[in-house]
Amino acid sequence: LPLSFAQQRLWFLDQLEPGSTFYNIPSAIKLTGVLDVDAMERALTEIVRRHEVLRTTFSQVNGEPQQIISPAESFRLPVIDLSDMPDEERLAEMRRLTSEEAVRPFDLLRGPLLRVTLLRTGPEEHTTLLTQHHIVSDGWSTGILIREVAALYTAYRAGRPSPLEELPIQYADFAHWQRQWLQGDALERLLSYWRRQLAGASTVLELPVAKPRPAVQTFRAATQRVELSREVTEGLKALGRQTGVTLFMSLLAAFDVLLYRYSGQTDLLIGTPIANRNRLETEALIGFFINTLVLRIDLSGDPTFIEVLQRVREVSLEAYAHQEMPFEKLVEELQPDRSQNHSPLFQVMFVLQNIEIDALELPGLSLSVDQEENWTAKFDLLLTMWEMNDGMGGFLKYNTDVFDDTTIANIVEHFQILIENLLADPQQHLSDSSFLSEDETMGLTSADFPESGLSQKDFESLILQLNSSSNLK
Repeated sequence: LPLSFAQQRLWFLDQLEPGSTFYNIPSAIKLTGVLDVDAMERALTEIVRRHEVLRTTFSQVNGEPQQIISPAESFRLPVIDLSDMPDEERLAEMRRLTSEEAVRPFDLLRGPLLRVTLLRTGPEEHTTLLTQHHIVSDGWSTGILIREVAALYTAYRAGRPSPLEELPIQYADFAHWQRQWLQGDALERLLSYWRRQLAGASTVLELPVAKPRPAVQTFRAATQRVELSREVTEGLKALGRQTGVTLFMSLLAAFDVLLYRYSGQTDLLIGTPIANRNRLETEALIGFFINTLVLRIDLSGDPTFIEVLQRVREVSLEAYAHQEMPFEKLVEELQPDRSQNHSPLFQVMFVLQNIEIDALELPGLSLSVDQEENWTAKFDLLLTMWEMNDGMGGFLKYNTDVFDDTTIANIVEHFQILIENLLADPQQHLSDSSFLSEDETMGLTSADFPESGLSQKDFESLILQLNSSSNLK
């Protein structure tokens, strides 16, 4: 059976670097209460039976990569008992096992491409280490898997059969359909839009970096937390209601303004993932559906923030309408200038996460999910945000061979300050928007130096350069 376009890209990358853990998807699921291991094994067995992609491997047939679906078998859940260890020793061992599991390679030829290990840390305390290869799953799929485990475990504990309906299609059906559909007029319609949309765009965002960019792109990563207060979050939502934009668009617009202020570039390419499940049959299916959209944002002409919101809205809606163009196929067709030291088309990605899998209740058991951090940076910067009860949380992941901790801490602080100032006056022009703290400007603005003729934007750009220069501190 053929691979989807997205699967073929990951298969090709695995051929270049066999055993790479770059596309591992690790999660840690904490289980509190009395756990029935047999019922959990039965639930996992049923999920792997239901979703053929979880028992799929990848090999070459006549020189072409193919999906090979194995027969369903009983799932065996390895249990590692740490409950007799002293507290500190047990915690250290949990961290070691979790880290090792997250970066343990998969073999695409032999499989399996789903691993589950149970750590018993107390009579009523367990942690499940769930790791999948991206070629058979994505973030949405992880939510499906966990919800189905909960439903099946509940039924099996009560002696009932599976409550889940049989799936109308399998991932291999989607891959076959995609290959059949994405050609001829359908392909040309999508390509025509994306060629027009990205024509003449600068594919490198020149941000002020703390270190010289390596000759070959590296993927070493670190993250820093990003938080927005409830007041700011509600302000973004209220502004969105007034202007007809979503929370995603509001946050992206503010992030675009910050990138513009940092780089001076008014033509920005930002990547964002999209679930790409626009057919009912795919909503409950585990598989690699997620696609990447390239959003080209025009900030020329010193627009107001309200105008930026409308530009982002228009670009986003058009991109959604043409989302079925696989990113890997787009790169193949556009053939942008390639460099070994940065990713093609864009180097910055923005994500608003809305997959709700944080907490579930099972019979006698509560479940909470932590996405384990995969310490690889596919891009220079990745800003991920999600809603919380008291506002918004998130993290900024960055390539540590390009940025240092201080630079990223400044970017996070500037993002928070900028949003507050944009909300205070959405009609202000970008050249008037402020993002530096009083400590950085010593409380001064461009208005304090009328003879300089500097706009607030130019004034803050100068301050930013001075503060980031080791010679001028």
